[in-house]
Amino acid sequence: MSPDEYCQQKAVQSGSSFYYSFLFLPPERRRAITALYAFCREVDDTVDECTDPTVARNKLMWWRKEIKAMLDGTPSHPVTQALQPHVPAYALDGKHLLAIIDGMEMDLDQTRYLDYKGLQKYCWHVASVVGILSASIFGATRPETLQYAEKLGLAFQLTNIIRDVGEDARKGRIYLPVNELQQFNVTAADILNARHSENFEKLMRFQAERARSVYAEAFALLPKADRRAQRPGLMMAAIYGALLEEIERDRFQVLNQKISLTPIRKLWLAWKTYVRG
Repeated sequence: MSPDEYCQQKAVQSGSSFYYSFLFLPPERRRAITALYAFCREVDDTVDECTDPTVARNKLMWWRKEIKAMLDGTPSHPVTQALQPHVPAYALDGKHLLAIIDGMEMDLDQTRYLDYKGLQKYCWHVASVVGILSASIFGATRPETLQYAEKLGLAFQLTNIIRDVGEDARKGRIYLPVNELQQFNVTAADILNARHSENFEKLMRFQAERARSVYAEAFALLPKADRRAQRPGLMMAAIYGALLEEIERDRFQVLNQKISLTPIRKLWLAWKTYVRG
C-alpha cells in the first residue's frame, strides 16, 4: 500500500463528514488534504484509543519527532511520507502541525474547562489550526481567508462538542465550560450520568446559538476572491449547519446517542454547495 493509499483508507474508514468535501478537489489538492486529515486522525487516535496516559504521551512525543524528521526530509510513517511533498507546495507551517499534537496532549492533561476563553484555546489547537492548514491547501490568496478558516475551525469544533457531549462524558471529559453549566443549573454529574433535562436543553441551545454566531463571523471574513477556492470548507459548513439543525430538532438528545446525517445527505449538501460556487 502506498502512503497516499494509506491516507485514503484512513479517511474513508473514519466516516467523517470532511471526506465528502475532499471529493470535489483537484487530485493534487485532494491528496494533500487527505494526508493532513490522516495525520489528524493518527494523533487523535493516539489519545482516544490508548488507555495508559504515559504510553499516549510517548506516542505523541514520537509524532513530534516524526514531524521534525518530515521537515528535514526523512519521514518514516506513511502519513508523513504522503504529507511531505505538500508542505512546501502549499506553504504549510510545521509549527501548526506541532500545535495540533499539543492540542491532543491537552486531552491527557485536562477534562474540564472553567470558561469559554479556556475552551477556545483548546479549540484553536485541535480545530482552528487545522482550518488554517486546510485553507492553505485549498488556495488562500488573502490574509483574511486564513482568519476565516481559523474562525470556521472553531465553529466546527463547537458543533462537534454539542454532538459528542454523551460520548465525551463516557470518556470522563466535559468540554462545556464549567461556568456555563452553573449558569444553567446543570451539574457535571448530570452530564456524566446522562440526565437529560429542561435546563440541559437550555444550556445546549445556548451552545448552538454561539456556534451559529461563530459560523456567521467566519463567513463575513471570507473574501469574494477566495470563495471559489474555499468551497470545501463551505461544503463542510453546510453539512455541519444541517447537523446542528437536526440536533436542535431532536431537542439535544445527545447524552445517550450520537446524531448524524446519512452519507447520501452529506453528499447532496456538498454537491449543492459546490454547484452554488
